[in-house]
Amino acid sequence: MTIHLPQGPYTPRTTPLGLAPGAAAPTSRTVFSAAHVVADPYADISPDDPAAVDWESTLAFRRHLWAHGLGVAEAMDTAQRGMGLDWAGAAELIRRSAAEAKAVGGAIACGVGTDQLPDGPAPALAEVTAAYEEQLALAEENGVQPILMASRALVRAARGPEDYLATYAHLLRQASEPVILHWLGPMFDPALAGYWGSTDLDEATDTFLKVIAEHPDKVDGIKISLLDAAREIDVRRRLPGGVRCYTGDDFNYPALIAGDERGFSHALLGIFDPLGPLAAHAVRVLDTGDVDGFRALLDPTVELSRHLFRPPTRFYKTGVVFLAWLSGHQDHFTMVGGLQSARSLPHLAKAYELADGLGLFPDPDLAEHRMRSLLAVHGGAR
Repeated sequence: MTIHLPQGPYTPRTTPLGLAPGAAAPTSRTVFSAAHVVADPYADISPDDPAAVDWESTLAFRRHLWAHGLGVAEAMDTAQRGMGLDWAGAAELIRRSAAEAKAVGGAIACGVGTDQLPDGPAPALAEVTAAYEEQLALAEENGVQPILMASRALVRAARGPEDYLATYAHLLRQASEPVILHWLGPMFDPALAGYWGSTDLDEATDTFLKVIAEHPDKVDGIKISLLDAAREIDVRRRLPGGVRCYTGDDFNYPALIAGDERGFSHALLGIFDPLGPLAAHAVRVLDTGDVDGFRALLDPTVELSRHLFRPPTRFYKTGVVFLAWLSGHQDHFTMVGGLQSARSLPHLAKAYELADGLGLFPDPDLAEHRMRSLLAVHGGAR
């Protein structure tokens, strides 16, 4: 039956891909999905209140990712860190997810930042360092691998590259196990413009690589989220031996994960939240050496990813949660901070069409019904 979307009539597919859980984790690449949080739609809160999280649905989604062989990158920007989820909520998320990971044997890494510091005047570097240390300690206490996230506070506090070098050197010396470093570009968070002490990306890259070169034993890998495949490849080729590159490029991930004669990227991606089962299956195909088969599975997903992550890119979370609702992973399309309003109805309708065309919905009839209900709420149902 045809559904009339803002972009025109569309006939939904009737069968899903049917990728069952229970498969082993990929072996040729380490693959993390950055996971979203599920809001509590019945919480009586105001926009200024802390986020109300539906913990059971949030953890159930992580069990879904683990069941398909993916690792979970917890409390990252996909979980709305700095866009609805504060540090207290993120800390509880880390504790609960860490316990769940232990219970099911799932791989997990968690974001460590400085978001307990208030916005406003620049803090002292010592305050930034102390905030990082608090979050690093929580991650280590809960037995999860830390991901040192880019810090808005450090951007305000740092006077130049030397302050980044000193701050990261201090943190890496303190870390008990190797961490993942995360370079999040301003397209994901405008407050991070000029990270590593320069708006010149070549200069910033040199500083970033200097941090790694001086502490290679404390860096498991790096996650680059700049949406610049050429720069990621350049950085990847300049890493010390044993330091991994985790692509965060939601525009070019198939080619970067497939790699070339000089190396490849692992993955830590927000788009692997909606693509989880398909992404894991594709990388298992890559495990066999079948690059063409891997690309045949994952290349068609890029149109959806580029749509979800189109500017303003930081609002990609809205599309991610929308697809989770259509997929039946949660019972509502409500987000912490009211972020469900951040994308237009035509944007969401196109996301539905692209995801349905890929067979991502476990129950296409449910997805169609929910899409029709959203159209009706907006007065556009036909």
